[in-house]
Amino acid sequence: MLRVEKYNSEKKEAWNRLIKASKNGTFLLDRNYMDYHSDRFEDFSLMFFENQNLIAALPANIKDGVVYSHQGLTYGGMIYDDNMKSAEMLQIFSMMLDFLKLHNIQKLVYKAIPHIYHKIPAEEDLYALFRVGAKLYRRDLSTTIHQPTKMRFERGRRRCVEDAKKSGLVIKRSCDFEKMYEIMKDILEKKYDVKPVHSAAEMKFLHDRFPENIHLYGCYKDEEMISGSLIFITEKTVHAQYVYASDEGRRKGANDLMYDFLINEKFCDFEYFDFGISTENGGLFLNENLVQQKEMFGGRAVCYDFYELNLI
Repeated sequence: MLRVEKYNSEKKEAWNRLIKASKNGTFLLDRNYMDYHSDRFEDFSLMFFENQNLIAALPANIKDGVVYSHQGLTYGGMIYDDNMKSAEMLQIFSMMLDFLKLHNIQKLVYKAIPHIYHKIPAEEDLYALFRVGAKLYRRDLSTTIHQPTKMRFERGRRRCVEDAKKSGLVIKRSCDFEKMYEIMKDILEKKYDVKPVHSAAEMKFLHDRFPENIHLYGCYKDEEMISGSLIFITEKTVHAQYVYASDEGRRKGANDLMYDFLINEKFCDFEYFDFGISTENGGLFLNENLVQQKEMFGGRAVCYDFYELNLI
């Protein structure tokens, strides 16, 4: 018999076991990651049981009568293991919508997990969204390299890599989150008048919780970090969460050397290297300069899709 319950901290271990065993979950959906910013979001995560067995979970928060899956995460759709069947997912969605209506929820906003993060095919939820009448309302565009079929860097990028090597730049793993934050903060304040999403303390905190999944790499000139990259590592996909260079780093091609190291050496055995999105304003604006830079390294488009369903 199926039933649904709201998540609470007593169910943390069961939640995390499902994430690890799932076919589409990543460490970002582990409660030890999700809960680092729990003070910013009112949790409304749901857990779905068949008898006593947890078979699916939805990371979510609630704001102004709307349930989001999840505003604090890049993606956050339904998580489930490879035992999930399509008909059972339809039942889960039907139960979920009844539960949301019972709690006077006005709307569900659903972030689908991009297929590049699936361990095996896991789009039962997309079919269920279609069946209940959810509408695709936003599409962010990311740029991704499929490593087994990757293209060469364009000529200009290859030349910058060679110039960076001749300048004596060196890439190595780092724990200098303060310096990385300084570089990020300087660039973001100058160009966009905003601050980084993560503070240096938060980056270090998350790294310490997930040392196998979160790495910081620095590009150094004479022991001075002039470029840094915070990398998120999942089973099949490596995601460049942040890649920023100082003014000197940009002049010397530090980011080009960084990408060459990450893509062609350090993480070449992974299936995907994901640069992240280049869209703004809910996907309606494409930063063409930014996406062009990523495409010059051989990346091509992968969409991050958002759905909405009105419940009243």
